[in-house]
Amino acid sequence: MNERSYAAPSGIPALLVLLAVIAADGTWLVLSIQSKTAWAVAIAAVVMGLAVLMMAGFFTVAPNESKVLQFFGRYVGTAHEPGLRWANPFFSKKAVSLRVRNFESSKLKVNDLDGNPIEIAAVVVWQVVDTAEALFKVNDYVDFVHIQSESALRQMAQSYAYDAHQPGGVSLRSHGTEVSDHLQREIQERLSSAGVKVIEARITHLAYAPEIAQAMLQRQQAGAIIAARTLIVEGAVGMVEMALDHLSKRGVVNLDEERKAAMVSNLLVVLCGERGTQPIVNTGTLY
Repeated sequence: MNERSYAAPSGIPALLVLLAVIAADGTWLVLSIQSKTAWAVAIAAVVMGLAVLMMAGFFTVAPNESKVLQFFGRYVGTAHEPGLRWANPFFSKKAVSLRVRNFESSKLKVNDLDGNPIEIAAVVVWQVVDTAEALFKVNDYVDFVHIQSESALRQMAQSYAYDAHQPGGVSLRSHGTEVSDHLQREIQERLSSAGVKVIEARITHLAYAPEIAQAMLQRQQAGAIIAARTLIVEGAVGMVEMALDHLSKRGVVNLDEERKAAMVSNLLVVLCGERGTQPIVNTGTLY
């Protein structure tokens, strides 16, 4: 079932005409009662009753709101034009907001691609775009959005690892844009049958579960230390190579293999050590 627009006429002219009819009929009813004309009183009473019944046909539509009209259960259409409107007084009229809304999920505990327990939460920005589907295809479209968004978030979180262990790998922590796009697509697929458009979906909370948080922190620290040490060693080896090359080219000192090995060892200790070294000045002979 898709939405159909219903062009409800403006209620202001109808209201003016109806007020004029009520005023005229009221005058006629008073005169009929005074003249004690039974048939005139009956007609005036019937007209007054119909006028009161017609008053039930007025309804208002606010900006970014719509009214879904039904006639004894049958879907008639949806009125979108804001202002005072009039329709068949036997139509039921249910308001559906077309404003942009947001929903923040609770913190969900799921397993990532590597099986590690993590906590994750997201905010979903959504809007009703088809009032007929929102009302008639699902029981409660607001509750439907909440449940399906959390279900999609669980499914998405199981598709990625918390941290990428290989270069170029997509992870929850390092690739926010790709993960958010994937989450938005997952939610939209689930909510398309409810007449809802997902405008944006973003992760608002991401962390390891408390029971493994400390272990994973140590793992991250170890990885950072290894990466730093690797960089330091690569730089130190390059500096030692450059020093030996300059000494050899300029003829500053001639070193045999044993002395080169000792010099390389000393330079590496100085360059790779965590603390500052204390030099020892040798004032005697090298041998």
